[in-house]
Amino acid sequence: MLTQAIQDYLKAIYKLSEHGKTVTTNDLARELKVAPASVTNMLKRLSEMKLAEYASYKGVTLSEAGQKAALEIIRHHRLLELYLQEALGYSWDKVHDEAETLEHHISEEFEDRINAMLGNPTHDPHGDPIPTKNGIVPPTSKTPLSSLTAGASAVVSRVSDADPEFLRYCSSIGMIPSVRVILVAHTPSTQTIRLRIGTDEHVVGSAVAEQIFVE
Repeated sequence: MLTQAIQDYLKAIYKLSEHGKTVTTNDLARELKVAPASVTNMLKRLSEMKLAEYASYKGVTLSEAGQKAALEIIRHHRLLELYLQEALGYSWDKVHDEAETLEHHISEEFEDRINAMLGNPTHDPHGDPIPTKNGIVPPTSKTPLSSLTAGASAVVSRVSDADPEFLRYCSSIGMIPSVRVILVAHTPSTQTIRLRIGTDEHVVGSAVAEQIFVE
């Protein structure tokens, strides 16, 4: 059985490489908040275990076995997030930290049971895709809200879950998955955009809009 630390590294490598980016030691050090030397030691270990391919100054990529293990722990995490929200009433800004702890300890039977109870869901509360048991990742939008032109209408499909405060802000203005938004105007001088959600208008920073994805 893989240790919690190994699972965390595999998940981090997978998430950092999702957009075709070469994952470096420094990337992982920032993501996992550990020293670069510790990352190097772990990457060598993952390479020895045939879970990743690593070479100094060339970055790291997951092997087929490493990707399978990463997707399994991501499936656990995202199913748990949805279970915590749907069954236990957690708000979407609190499910991530709880799932981070629980994801390493649930059995395959428990995974199957919550999956069945939730109706075989495809996405978590933030809109992130839940990998299937066979390692297939449902499609999801990679189009940031900030890329829309003035007057364009779109449906929110995914919101970054990296910051609980950001999620609370999005919730307060109704910026949640499945909601339709209209981009009213860009204001480059202040790096803001004006949005309409329902009958209300909101001004948000471009940095905020880059963390919201639409279809």
